[in-house]
Amino acid sequence: MGVEIERKFLVLDDSWKALGQGVLLRQGYLSSALERTVRVRIEGGSATLTIKGKSAGATRSEWEYLIPLQDAQDMLDHLCERPVIEKSRYRIPFDGMLWEVDEFLGENAGLVVAEIELATEAQTFARPQWLGEEVTHDARYFNSSLLRNPYSRW
Repeated sequence: MGVEIERKFLVLDDSWKALGQGVLLRQGYLSSALERTVRVRIEGGSATLTIKGKSAGATRSEWEYLIPLQDAQDMLDHLCERPVIEKSRYRIPFDGMLWEVDEFLGENAGLVVAEIELATEAQTFARPQWLGEEVTHDARYFNSSLLRNPYSRW
């Protein structure tokens, strides 16, 4: 079993944009229940199927598998809950760590969050100047929640 330990933050401004190149992600959910999510994602020319368990703090179980691109496209088009989440992802190295900044599109346009994966929940890290309020434990910011309650409706 894999484990994901991730913290999520709002982003204060767009000064981070000059630090990385964005890649379009399209993802949909076969299951968006808080106890378990099953996600299909296309990023560039590759696709994954990801299963995640319920969060306990900043930790949750995670399994991720490469799948054929056409299978992922078919699942996004015909099986996934609506709407499909679209965002540009920027990978930004900072002080020896990798930040992923997601700029949401569509019904979630205007939302920008930064995530960092950690080895333990107690791991310390340097905070870039563009990092804002932590929203790790706010379920509204879970991607699976954004399909039921898009940012544009807040």
